[in-house]
Amino acid sequence: MKKQTLVILFILVLAFMRLIPHIPNFTPVASMALFGGVYFTDKRLAYIVPILIMILSDIFLGFSMISIFVYLSFILISLLGTIFQSISIKSILISSIVFFIITNFGVWLMGYPKTLGGLVECYTLAIPFFRNSILGDLFYSGIMYFSFEYIIKKYSKTFAQ
Repeated sequence: MKKQTLVILFILVLAFMRLIPHIPNFTPVASMALFGGVYFTDKRLAYIVPILIMILSDIFLGFSMISIFVYLSFILISLLGTIFQSISIKSILISSIVFFIITNFGVWLMGYPKTLGGLVECYTLAIPFFRNSILGDLFYSGIMYFSFEYIIKKYSKTFAQ
């Protein structure tokens, strides 16, 4: 099995985790994009695979107007993964912040007064969800990073680049 196939399998597992009941915003969404950005050697896949898998999971969960902002944040988080080339507390937290800023900007555009007060209200009301996002990103990114590294190390002869 190639290492890149294992990366895709890990992202599929994350997508499946998105489909099971969970605490609001405690999902592996940003972790999928960051993981892909770090581990895909073909960087085109770092952008394509997570977006396609998100679209596939959204077929079951439903699409909304905010989906475009989620996908845009995914592209930027994948870019962060390719820049950082590691999953660390720093890369996870920056990914969480990028996701928070972009998706809540979309929420503001679609449902709040287009004023500074409306923008502040939107981001303020999103803070409890942000806490859950950070915790979910730390949890899922950590699990995926350590699991992936363990498998690659333990079965290094099996996984060719």
